[in-house]
Amino acid sequence: MPDRPNILLIHTDQQRWDALGANGNPDIKTPNLDRLAATGLNFDHYFVQNAVCMPSRVSMLSGQYPATLGIMQNGVPVPEDTVTLPRLLQNCGYRSANIGKLHFLPHANRDHRQIHPDYGFDHLEISDEPGCYEDAYRAWVRWKASGQLDSISVGLPPAAHAWYEAMGIIDPVKHPTTTGGGARFDFAGAIPFAADEALTHSAFVADRTIEFLRQQGNCPFLCVAGFYSPHAPWVVPQRYLSMYDPREFSLPEFPPGLQSQRDEDIFSEDGLRRARHGYYAMITEVDHYVGSILNALDEFGFADNTIVIFTSDHGEWLGEHLKYGKGYPAHDCISRVPFIIRWPGRITEPGTTIGGMVEAVDVLPTLLECAGIPIPPQLQGRSFARVLHEDGGGSLQWVPRESALTEMSGWKTLRLPGFRYVVRVTGDEQLFDLASDPAGYRNVATDTVYQEVLGLARQQLITHMIERERPLLRQWPY
Repeated sequence: MPDRPNILLIHTDQQRWDALGANGNPDIKTPNLDRLAATGLNFDHYFVQNAVCMPSRVSMLSGQYPATLGIMQNGVPVPEDTVTLPRLLQNCGYRSANIGKLHFLPHANRDHRQIHPDYGFDHLEISDEPGCYEDAYRAWVRWKASGQLDSISVGLPPAAHAWYEAMGIIDPVKHPTTTGGGARFDFAGAIPFAADEALTHSAFVADRTIEFLRQQGNCPFLCVAGFYSPHAPWVVPQRYLSMYDPREFSLPEFPPGLQSQRDEDIFSEDGLRRARHGYYAMITEVDHYVGSILNALDEFGFADNTIVIFTSDHGEWLGEHLKYGKGYPAHDCISRVPFIIRWPGRITEPGTTIGGMVEAVDVLPTLLECAGIPIPPQLQGRSFARVLHEDGGGSLQWVPRESALTEMSGWKTLRLPGFRYVVRVTGDEQLFDLASDPAGYRNVATDTVYQEVLGLARQQLITHMIERERPLLRQWPY
């Protein structure tokens, strides 16, 4: 009987599906992730269930939709008794760790020196923002090079700046500020990291992940490596910035109605290039450290029995729709993210790209099935473990989803093959034909040509909502 597999989940923050060489981006440099895709399966229609960090992350790690959890936006603390992947693995002897970003608690208004709820993890080294708080990352830098603490912060988030002022907190570590002082502005473009490149947040996540792997013995393990990159502000060592010439980047095309609105510096052609420069360079830095982590798996003898997953919690507009960041209405650049899975010797067609739709809630039941662990009835995802194996005729046994749901307070959006449907609590509807309008600029919901598709989208959303119901089990007829 084979040992239960180890699980390594490499989780970035705010990475679009197309910000990967393996997904067809000719401008970005991701050699290690491209190799990971070549030795595993690359899902090119993987969708997250929420457009911002906290609800998206807890949805994936619990296998439940944000509305079921009651966590539809940032700032809602995840209840400590939430049943997550590490808790489900615990009974079967797994040792679990989260290194770096977890973001199950609001981070702007708390003392990060306090012990963090474990959520089923045995080992936590939490740092949700680079250099902003007295957390595991700062402690690591102080241990490595205390003289450089004033050079590692990306700047206080606006809410943290407001809390520090309200509470009279004076942080001994310096933070970069916007002109005139105060909280940071996230989307100004590429910023060279001021300290030694070996002290970045990404370096911290890789270093501590590798150390956790080094300490493992015969027990199976789960390790979540939570990278902050490529979340803005785009602060990255100069070495990675120097790998790119921003003049060579492809830029988004805007419909005529938006051209006249591109007066702001950050939406000018130069601004779009500056943004891509920092964003791509941060991903290339992560790629470098992904290579280091994968090498460590080989060195420690874990590679052959470790499921490696690479994914992200949501995407980034990166100037499309004249926006940066993420949110409503969760266009593909926000809700569609990379998903690569490698399991040596168990994936029978490595290098395959899987085109069918999957949701982030499907990951947890898939991992449980791969580990031979029962799937609890409250989980709302569907295991796609069968896609890892071929049948006798050589074809992959798997039925993809007909649609994928992303939801936040007051609205839901459903991704269908070739279309995106959006509905708000007001009853307002949008429909985008992604075959003719891939970025989703033109709402065709009122176009008579699309009424049949609109009706299908409504039906699919209703079906999806009914299917995800998980009523409490009744104990007797009455």
